[in-house]
Amino acid sequence: MAFARANGIVLHYEASGPTDRPPLIFINSLGTDLRIWDKVVERLGNQYRMIRYDKRGHGLSEAPPPPYPLTDHVADLAGLLDHLGIRRTAVVGLSVGGQIAQGLAALHPERVAALVLSDTAHKIGTRESWDDRIDLVARKGLGVLVERVMPLWFTTQFRKPDNPDYAGYVAMFTRTPVDGYVGTCASVRDADLTESTRALIVPTLCIVGEQDGSTPPDLVRSMANLIRNSEFRIIPNAGHIPCAEQPDAVAGLVGGFLRGLHYQ
Repeated sequence: MAFARANGIVLHYEASGPTDRPPLIFINSLGTDLRIWDKVVERLGNQYRMIRYDKRGHGLSEAPPPPYPLTDHVADLAGLLDHLGIRRTAVVGLSVGGQIAQGLAALHPERVAALVLSDTAHKIGTRESWDDRIDLVARKGLGVLVERVMPLWFTTQFRKPDNPDYAGYVAMFTRTPVDGYVGTCASVRDADLTESTRALIVPTLCIVGEQDGSTPPDLVRSMANLIRNSEFRIIPNAGHIPCAEQPDAVAGLVGGFLRGLHYQ
């Protein structure tokens, strides 16, 4: 395990791949940790210097008192890049991780060589829906959301009782610190990246699971339409976490996109 103090908090991260290869950063979604990228990283092999990290309030990273402005998450990532000596990188972000990636590209464009925005958008949900979720979790914990959230995240086929991977993802979700979860719910609630994302000029690939119930394909397509010359792809047989259900497809899209940019 590796830890770094960045932007005043301790972040947990893992690095793999040769240090002389182009860097590639992965950002996890709300209620997950860096392990959601394990199968994708494994398939990409030694093509990149790959960094996964637990954003604040998740996994083994510190969970300061909520709420968390999205700019805090962006500053955390910038601080981690500084700690690792990475001046410029490609960034892959899922859900709120994709919003953090958009924020980094907007606030620090010189640091972002390319974006892969997975199952995310410039604006997700309404203030009322996020306030309701924050209140419910603060009172009753994350277990109360399992039956509501998991059908949005995963296809029916993946959610079979005998699928150990599904049981593991439920455990990952319910063991997320409450402060970290509600703090990051506030990040998404308060983020409207429409204009800053419209101004992005970085090469961008937007991907989404065809059965994503949290950020459906039409919403992700609307984000892609804001970004000039972006690419948009739908991943069959996947929900909101395609890196878990269809890692071959995700790794193929990420690797093919970056090779097309002559990034490696």
